[in-house]
Amino acid sequence: MEETKALGPIIGYCGNLVRARMDARLAQFDSTLAQSRTLLYLYRHGGQAPQYELTEYLKVKPSTAGGILDRMEEKGLVRRSVHGADARCRLITLTEKGRNQQEQFHQGFLDTERAMLRGFTPEEMDLLRDFLRRITTNLEEDFVA
Repeated sequence: MEETKALGPIIGYCGNLVRARMDARLAQFDSTLAQSRTLLYLYRHGGQAPQYELTEYLKVKPSTAGGILDRMEEKGLVRRSVHGADARCRLITLTEKGRNQQEQFHQGFLDTERAMLRGFTPEEMDLLRDFLRRITTNLEEDFVA
């Protein structure tokens, strides 16, 4: 297969560039992409979520999620508490510092997306999103099978 026509390497390279751009933006806040995604998830869910939901959202092992949250708690971005009567279930809460940092991250995400989509028409952006969702769905279905 001719490499210039192969989509996998192109999509992979784009993903690497987006990640590198975001890593550079997040480095100024001493943060990682996983931490920023955690803040965004909490922000979009009213500032709180059970730890198992965050683990599923991040698509990581529970021990990895625990390490991410340990570092975020040390930085004062989140707080952990027991969720209801079940002491095994942890509730993760966004702190004021975490909320402020999430707002700064959000601007970085917007800047990166603006750079990524420069020169695209709104219609092309809609098509691209649709194509990428379809690719994602196809790969998820293929992975499960």
